[in-house]
Amino acid sequence: MSELLIRPANESDVDVVVEFNRRLAAETEDKALDAETLRAGVLAGLADARRARYFLAEVEGWVVGQLMLTTEWSDWRNGDLWWFQSVYVAADHRRRGVFRRLFEHVLATAERDPGVVGLRLYVEDQNEVAQRTYRQLGLSKGGYHVMERIFVRPEEPTRV
Repeated sequence: MSELLIRPANESDVDVVVEFNRRLAAETEDKALDAETLRAGVLAGLADARRARYFLAEVEGWVVGQLMLTTEWSDWRNGDLWWFQSVYVAADHRRRGVFRRLFEHVLATAERDPGVVGLRLYVEDQNEVAQRTYRQLGLSKGGYHVMERIFVRPEEPTRV
């Protein structure tokens, strides 16, 4: 593989981030996301780093992978936990170290920031390949189950 560049996403990257998120939902959860809601959500994240920070992996000017970071305050640890979300690598670039490079970039950034106390992600129970990759990068089970209740507002398109 040619040189891999890791860079922050910006608003001009909205189309590729939307497309990668659409593929991610379809491939991992067999879900079709509402295009309007997805685009608005990505734009909101790109516009406000307090909501989300996206990092892209590029090869020869083509985006081949992404991840999004969100922040959770931990009063127990008096610091921020960075959550990996919207992790996607294009099918023809998987198993080539793209996610590893994205992860290492975020890890190095987090280690330089004294306000960051840890990294977290969630992974589908059945996604053994991803779980193996995450373990190889030094992540371990956190001992928690993610539980949720998602709200659907009548005036908004359906969210998943």
